Amino acid sequence: MTTSLPPVAPEVLAGAVEQLSARLRKKLDAAVASCGGLASSGPDGAVVLAFGEDAVVTLRPGPGGAVTEAGQAECTCLLAPRCLHRAAALGAAPLADPPPDEAPAPDEAPNADSDGAPDALGSAAARPAVPAPAGAAAPGVSAAPGVSAAPGTPPAPDGPAGRTGPSAPAVAPTAAQLRAAAALWRAAADALAAGVTAAGAVVQAELLRAAHTARLAGLPRAEAAALRVVRGLRAARGQQAGQQLGALTGAFRELLRTAALLAAGRADPALTGTARRAYTPGGSLQVYGLCREPVLSATGYGGVVTHLLDADGAAYSLADVRPGGLARARGAGSASVALGGGVLDHAGLARGGLRIVGATVSPEGRLGAGRGVKATPLRGVAWTEEPAAALFARPAAEAVAAGPADAEDAEPALLGCEVAVVGAAGDHLLVREPRPGAPLLRLRPAHPHPELAHTANLRRLGSYPGLLLRVLGRPDLDRAATLRPLAVGPVPGAQYTLRLPEEWLGRADLGYDRLQGVHFPPRAAEPAPEPVPAGPDPLADSPLWRVRRLLETGVAGGRRAVAEAARGTEPLAAYGPLRRAGLTGAAELAAALAAEADRRPRNAFGRLVDPTSEAYAHAWLCAALHLAAAERSLICASWAPAPDA
Repeated sequence: MTTSLPPVAPEVLAGAVEQLSARLRKKLDAAVASCGGLASSGPDGAVVLAFGEDAVVTLRPGPGGAVTEAGQAECTCLLAPRCLHRAAALGAAPLADPPPDEAPAPDEAPNADSDGAPDALGSAAARPAVPAPAGAAAPGVSAAPGVSAAPGTPPAPDGPAGRTGPSAPAVAPTAAQLRAAAALWRAAADALAAGVTAAGAVVQAELLRAAHTARLAGLPRAEAAALRVVRGLRAARGQQAGQQLGALTGAFRELLRTAALLAAGRADPALTGTARRAYTPGGSLQVYGLCREPVLSATGYGGVVTHLLDADGAAYSLADVRPGGLARARGAGSASVALGGGVLDHAGLARGGLRIVGATVSPEGRLGAGRGVKATPLRGVAWTEEPAAALFARPAAEAVAAGPADAEDAEPALLGCEVAVVGAAGDHLLVREPRPGAPLLRLRPAHPHPELAHTANLRRLGSYPGLLLRVLGRPDLDRAATLRPLAVGPVPGAQYTLRLPEEWLGRADLGYDRLQGVHFPPRAAEPAPEPVPAGPDPLADSPLWRVRRLLETGVAGGRRAVAEAARGTEPLAAYGPLRRAGLTGAAELAAALAAEADRRPRNAFGRLVDPTSEAYAHAWLCAALHLAAAERSLICASWAPAPDA
């Protein structure tokens, strides 16, 4: 049985690669690939990799289970520590998460987490900031790429940097932060120009070194974005299952945008990030449960988030996410609530309430569990009572349109709607609001893991066409007219609707409660099923896929692949459909990207006039931001009713 390698801190790997000579760096990728199957268990929890009789690498992880110091990786060869074996062993190991900062103050919430740790509420960093018109340029991005005025400093696209808490003042970045952001921009531009095929261990190490410098300068969000790119490059190069090129494209877009804004001196606390989530006093609160949501991340974290509302309709949440994976996610739904000595568990809180004295609240509305917090249980409210009833008082299209357009990193707010089941279509459920001209909505599992109840519950609901439901979920801003449901309930006054137990208080958490036959009306009362139409998909029908394919080609094959793709077709044939569809801005930005990828001017001696990749990265970022904004605009339009309704 092969022993798994311990996680390695990014700065340790970057330092090992930096010590290699130019000759050894050329052999590093092959050496990393040869590490598979060499690891074996050593004494005192060490991991040993034997490259030969005179070259044995020993990794001794620290108390946290990760290699965080250079001295914890040793090799017996004569070139150590500047040897290929040590760097290859570190490069084959997974990346460790950034270490947490110092312990919080006594009155601070102990569950405050880092920006580099998985967010219990999910991440929306890859979503566009502003739903711009489909034919317009992205917010603040010029139609043609340009080079920054100051060497090494990228041009900054304007636009919102994300959601900022009300108590977070804007502070101008320091000189160290500007230098770190500029270095991160250059490293990210080089990685983008190389692409997945050429972004090997050396390119990744340069990006990791820039990420560590950003962390030391106090830029945790930039560091987290760089780590996501490196992990995505590793997964793509290793052809790991589940790795999507679109996700890596979004990670590159977020990294380049963050680095560009920081290097340009943008003063925004949300852009800088916080190493530890800040909690501020929230006074006394009365909150009522809406539903529970299981959390399961790819990095081994699991838990639950309980969504709450106060009497005024303001949204709050209580998270319990820790290492443990699937078992933790399944068990946390009934775990005790760690808040002020409360006697409720998360299942009871989702259908109950709390009166909290001395509450601590993060800017995102997450409740903290500081020492001075006291909580007592309250009677829960049904979805037919205020404040929950307000979520179902308006059509879903209005709720989506009312969402904050300037909050790029904010998770979409929960929305409620009354729908009628149309039928199942693959892994998702088709529903429609009972009002004239309402579009066909798609309900997709909030988490597709088969051990969670989401998929099974949607499949059972799909077997009852015509069933009337109240659905509480989160709109999927990456898909047309798609909702990720978290809970369902019966429609008041309807006959053909759910029949849930009284103790469930009129709703079922789709991630934890499993719907059975007794929860449905008799099939004899089933109305005639409505035929399932295909329904228009403005995102799939638009020619924006041409821009998306060009951007993903650049991520996969690098700058050279974009240039080769542009040489194969005439610009009019490639981008004519975009112009005819009114997407002039997308066509111009795509053409500018292709031209910049192929622009490699040389002097009289054959040397490159501009050997850097910054102008190419800027052109790619302009096209990526515009594409994200255009797609967001089409997705928002897919929720709107038919014009002739």
